[in-house]
Amino acid sequence: MRLHRLTVTAFGPFAGTETVDFDALAAGGLFLLRGATGAGKSSVLDAVCYALYGEVPGTRKANRLRSDHAEPDRLTSVRLELTLGGRRLEVTRVPEQPRPKKVGRGMTTERAQTLLREWSADGTGTGDGTPGWRALSKSHQEAGEEIHRLIGMSRDQFCQVVLLPQGDFARFLRADSEERGKLLRRLFDTERFQSVEAWLAEQRRTHEAAVQAGRRRLRDLASRAEQAAGPGAEPAAGLVPGEDESAPADSDLTAGVLGWAAVLRGGAAEQLTVAGAALAGAEEAHRAAQRGREAAEQLADRQERYRQAVREADRLAEDGPARAADRQRLAAAQAAVGVESVLHLRERAAQVHRRAGEEERRHRTVLGGLADGPAGGDPAVGGRALANAQAGELVEAEQRLRAEIVRLEGVRDDERLCAELDGARAAVAADLRRAEDLAEEAGDWLADFEPRLAALQAEESAARDAAGRVERLDARRAELAARLAAARERDGLDVEIDHARPRALTLRAEALDARQYGLDLRERRLAGMAAELAAQLSAGEPCRVCGSAEHPAPARPAGEPVRAEDEERARRAQSAAEQAADTAEQDLSGLRVRRAAAAGAAGEEPAEALAGALAGLEREHREALRAAEGLGPAGRAIERLTAEQAVHRTALAGARERSAELAVQARTLHADQEKLGARVAAARGDAPSVAARAAALNRLASAVAALAGAVRTADEAAHQLKLADDELAGAAVAAGFADAQDAAAVLLPRPERERLEQRLDR
Repeated sequence: MRLHRLTVTAFGPFAGTETVDFDALAAGGLFLLRGATGAGKSSVLDAVCYALYGEVPGTRKANRLRSDHAEPDRLTSVRLELTLGGRRLEVTRVPEQPRPKKVGRGMTTERAQTLLREWSADGTGTGDGTPGWRALSKSHQEAGEEIHRLIGMSRDQFCQVVLLPQGDFARFLRADSEERGKLLRRLFDTERFQSVEAWLAEQRRTHEAAVQAGRRRLRDLASRAEQAAGPGAEPAAGLVPGEDESAPADSDLTAGVLGWAAVLRGGAAEQLTVAGAALAGAEEAHRAAQRGREAAEQLADRQERYRQAVREADRLAEDGPARAADRQRLAAAQAAVGVESVLHLRERAAQVHRRAGEEERRHRTVLGGLADGPAGGDPAVGGRALANAQAGELVEAEQRLRAEIVRLEGVRDDERLCAELDGARAAVAADLRRAEDLAEEAGDWLADFEPRLAALQAEESAARDAAGRVERLDARRAELAARLAAARERDGLDVEIDHARPRALTLRAEALDARQYGLDLRERRLAGMAAELAAQLSAGEPCRVCGSAEHPAPARPAGEPVRAEDEERARRAQSAAEQAADTAEQDLSGLRVRRAAAAGAAGEEPAEALAGALAGLEREHREALRAAEGLGPAGRAIERLTAEQAVHRTALAGARERSAELAVQARTLHADQEKLGARVAAARGDAPSVAARAAALNRLASAVAALAGAVRTADEAAHQLKLADDELAGAAVAAGFADAQDAAAVLLPRPERERLEQRLDR
């Protein structure tokens, strides 16, 4: 990589445009950047790094590189020409920065820009075929990738290897070996090698600890084996090195332990063979003892069973009389078993007959409680008349009631329709009232429409006039505000000029005094030049002026001698004083120019008068603005009022038409309701409704049907009971009993009979 030319504008300490020609500087092979602190040496290197990578070294940010002394309209930029990989490139970068707006006042943000160009000697890509620069990329990413590819280093690597940080090289030369090592590690990022070295040391310590742990575990195993082998085993002292001996090699310790373990294993195998033979003899003796024990247990079991049989025979002989009585009782009970099932059937028939009689009496009570049915009903089919009727009469009464219910079902539809007509008449009447109210409301609203519209139009006109006045007041306000700002700037500049004028005069006087002092020193030095030359004469050496080796009367200084250093200091002081005076006069001239511009914009009126006029204009503007704010609401109110007028007109016409239709519908519904009402009243009688009369008749019919069913069930239960009595008497005679009561007296429950049978069987 070779740098050719660097151009910076408004960058770092450089307020203007500065150019560094590296080709001219490096003509001798090397060049030195030298200057006082703050002169901009590091900024030149920062500009090179920023041009290449879009970033600066260290922690500084690219958006903080703009010079604080640059003019607002001068953009910060860096352009670098260099050669990379045999290609001559030009990189131009403009960071993101604020700039004045091109239209209007205020500031806007200039976006960051990057331009990468390459020199084309054959004119390829230049457009006209002549040698020149051709554009490669305007993308930050593409330009950065291309430069990174050609350089082969990242920004951090470039700053560590190529751009040594300021002051680090001198510190490196003066530092001792330890500090120099720290500095080199920081510059060249050698921490990874330290990490590898630390990792290797840690691995060495880990493996050493593992080896020591293995040795300790091997010795522990040898000790445990010696304890397990017992005092009669081969001792380990002759084969395993001890801990007090010089540290043996791992192979010697392992070989000794394994050899000693082999000796122990051979001895243990012999002992195992002897113990196996002893164990086989003991097991054979144990099996013989078990066979003897089993034979003795079998004999004892047979003897115990014999003793139990003898005791059971004695007990049975003692219980003989009681067992004979139980056999007689069991025989009588078994003879009565044939009567048991028939007896159970007769009991169930008696229960059914009893429940049927109770159900019949309950239904007759319920039917008698229904009195004579609903008012207007037929007394012949009343509840009291049917409470004592027989089954046939009940069936006929139910049929008559069901026929009446069927007839009433047809009239119930007429009653329901009559009720619906009543509801429809009420709904039509309500709709008619609403339609009439709507027509009246729409008529009242339309009567008030014209006055309300006129008031809103007047309000809109006033708001429109106020809006025009606001526009005129805005222009006057802006003019007065600009004049007031200029007047205040003018007054402030007057104060600054009053302070700057005496300072400029003082600095100019000091510069003249310094100039006069320098002239005096020069005159004094010229006057004492002969004495200065005479002071340099030596006996026997020729004079540099006349060449004579003799110096009979050398000149003497007339007063305090003036040296070249004194004259140089006076010259520098004079230059500094003149520069300060020039700067002060330039500042004063700038203040006067700014004051003239401000006075031209503000006029000669005082700032207080302009401020008062602006305050009054602000009040007038606020009042007009409040009045103009009603323009939009007034227009929208007129639109809403006009739309509502059309709606109310439509509503009025619809309400009148709806009222006529509803009146005709109400008359029709009234006539239909009167016709149906007469037919329903005849069918209802004295009952509250046809449905109520039908429900009462339905309850009476249901009660009659239930009573008829209960009567039939009671008759059937009585017949079944008579059949059961006849069958029970026949079964008792067949079993040998005089009647069923004698059979029931000896009958035993089945569980007791089974227990008695089991006891007699034993």
